[in-house]
Amino acid sequence: MVNGTDLYALDIGTASFVKACGGPCTDGCVTLARIGEGIWALGDSKRPEAQPLRFTQAELDAAGIDLARFGLHV
Repeated sequence: MVNGTDLYALDIGTASFVKACGGPCTDGCVTLARIGEGIWALGDSKRPEAQPLRFTQAELDAAGIDLARFGLHV
């Protein structure tokens, strides 16, 4: 498992982000992409210029973020 200090060393240039919206997708949506084994990048569609945050699978699980809502699987 990659520790937290290594997550930002991973290249996300070719990552394929998908959206999960809490309401109409005309508002901001959370974006998520797998960037490694058990490693994810989480972005904000309202702020596409902002650097996505990176999390381990365990961190997403602890935060209650359900990958199925994004159409993704572990």
